[in-house]
Amino acid sequence: MLARFKQRATLLSQTLVPDGGGGYSESWQTAGYAWVAITPLGASDKAIADTSQTRVRHRIQTRTRADIVAGMRLATADRQFAIRAVLAAEAQSPWLTLLCEELP
Repeated sequence: MLARFKQRATLLSQTLVPDGGGGYSESWQTAGYAWVAITPLGASDKAIADTSQTRVRHRIQTRTRADIVAGMRLATADRQFAIRAVLAAEAQSPWLTLLCEELP
């Protein structure tokens, strides 16, 4: 199973930075690194105001870690993924499954 984890990814967590006008701007900070296996699950199109948006979903597996939560992002050399759900197969499982959506 370890041979499947061929891509090195950066885990990103969101921080909100005050913009000086009472609001906040979004910033993403490196939270760690992981070796991952990425498997595409499917895609869907959504029409919004004369434009079409494509959502591509992936299952990403890595070693179990306690610091990965939904809402984080995962970045490889040329792609970024929003982590939508974190699933553990069993309580003692060494593998963690992330359900993700590829970002444009």
